[in-house]
Amino acid sequence: MYYETTMENIIRISPAHLAHDLEEVVTKIVQDTFEGTMDKENGLILLTKNVKRKGEGYILHGDGGIYQKVVFDAITFKPELHEVVDAIVSDIVEFGAFCHIGPLDALIHKSQIMNDRVIIDVDNKRIEGKDTKQVLKVGDKIRVRIVTVSLNEMNPRESKIGLTARQPGLGKEEWQKKGEKK
Repeated sequence: MYYETTMENIIRISPAHLAHDLEEVVTKIVQDTFEGTMDKENGLILLTKNVKRKGEGYILHGDGGIYQKVVFDAITFKPELHEVVDAIVSDIVEFGAFCHIGPLDALIHKSQIMNDRVIIDVDNKRIEGKDTKQVLKVGDKIRVRIVTVSLNEMNPRESKIGLTARQPGLGKEEWQKKGEKK
């Protein structure tokens, strides 16, 4: 889910920045360019550090900027298929519940919340099992499994992550305890 990785890329250093400390400028450009972006291979880049220039930069004809290869360490968040995670319910909608898993949101479809038919009360932001009376509401912690992942590089907030809580060991902790008493 969270990883530390070394990445390599090319940045453009504007001519206006050449009068300043180049190491500070390069670090700032890498942070501004990559933090908060999605990389299909590594996931959402949360933090960059230990930025180093690699080799000499080059200038393109007609462009006064320097194109510089850089290497940096990055902390990333990449949800993995079939991974079990703890989530926090952030919203209840007609078709299920949205949950925070790390810095991204994911959806538990109403059919994947519990082994019971559910009644969804959008106004009061809660979902209740018709027979079991188990309740899920905004702010609840729930253990889920990631069942679908579609990361959007252009807009990370538009990534689609699907969850399920309908397997043994998943769901709210109190649901597990009730199951043990049976």
